[in-house]
Amino acid sequence: MGDKGGKTDMERVGLFSEMAYTTIGDRYTRPGAIQFNTAATKGKQILPGGSKERTALQHGYFTDKYARVLEGEAYSDPVKMRRLHRLKEGQKNIGKAFLPSNGDKKPSGLGNHYGTLAGPISAFSPVGKSRQAYKAPGRNFTTNPAKKGTGYGYVSVTIGGYHKYSTDQFERGRDISKKEQDAHRKALKGGAFRLNMHPKSYFDGNPYQSDRPLGPPKKSGTKLPDVKPFKPSSPPKEPGGMKAGTFDPYPSHSTDQYGIKYKRPVHVVNKTGKTFMPSTGPKSAPVSSVLDQNVTKTINVQNYKTVQQVTY
Repeated sequence: MGDKGGKTDMERVGLFSEMAYTTIGDRYTRPGAIQFNTAATKGKQILPGGSKERTALQHGYFTDKYARVLEGEAYSDPVKMRRLHRLKEGQKNIGKAFLPSNGDKKPSGLGNHYGTLAGPISAFSPVGKSRQAYKAPGRNFTTNPAKKGTGYGYVSVTIGGYHKYSTDQFERGRDISKKEQDAHRKALKGGAFRLNMHPKSYFDGNPYQSDRPLGPPKKSGTKLPDVKPFKPSSPPKEPGGMKAGTFDPYPSHSTDQYGIKYKRPVHVVNKTGKTFMPSTGPKSAPVSSVLDQNVTKTINVQNYKTVQQVTY
C-alpha cells in the first residue's frame, strides 16, 4: 500500500502497535468460584407439599368433612304425596262424576246413518222417483226419394231452377256505404258523446296518450353553418429516440461557456521517480468519553465487589 501511494491499517487507526487479543491483564477466575445467592441454599425452604389429585376421598378438597346441603330432613314419598293430593281435590266435587248416557257410536259403512244426530235424510235416498211411461216420438214426414247426382252439370237436380242473370253496377257496395255515411254525418248535431263517469283503471296503459289533438309542429331555428372537423394532415408520429414526433427539430449543440479553469495533474512524481505523497498530518485515535474514564478508574476488576453504589 505504501509503495503505491496508500496508507497502512496501523496508520489509519493512529496507534503505534496493535493491541493483544487474549487479555487485558486481569487475574483469571475459575468457573464456580463465585457463588450467587448463597442464602438460598441455607435453612428451610418454602415447600407447599405438592398438588393433590381429585378423588372420592376428602383429602382432595379444602374441608376435612363433607357438608350436606340439608341435614335431618324427613323422608318423603312422591307417590304417596300425589295420592293425597288427588284425594284432597276429589273432596271438592259436589256430586258424582259425569258419565255420558251412551258411548260413541261408530259408522257401520257408507250410506248408513247410524250414529248421526239427524238420522236418515230422504233427499239422499237411492230409491228412484215414480215417472210416466215412456212414449216414443212419431215418425218423420216422408217425401219423394232424393234425386241422384251431385248437381254440377246436371239440370233439374236441385229443388229450384237456375238463377236468372241480372246486371250489377261496378263497386255498388262502396257507393251504398258512402251514401249511408253521408246521411249519418248530416243527422249528427255535435261530436261524439264521451262519458266522464266511465270507470277506468287507476293507472293508464299508455301515459303518453291524450284525447286532445296535437298542436302545429314547431318551426326549427336557423340552421347552423356546416363546420368541417379538423383533420390532421398525417397521423401522429411516435418518438423513437429522436424528435420525429415533435413540432420543433432537434436543437443544435452549443459550446459550454463555463469551462474548467484548473486541471489537476494526472501523474506527478518527485526527484526519485516515485509518486509524490504529502507529509502526513496529525493522526486521529479512538478516545473514550470522560464518563467512561471515571467509571474505569472508580470501578475495576479488583474492587467491583466492595465498591459502594451511588445513585443520582
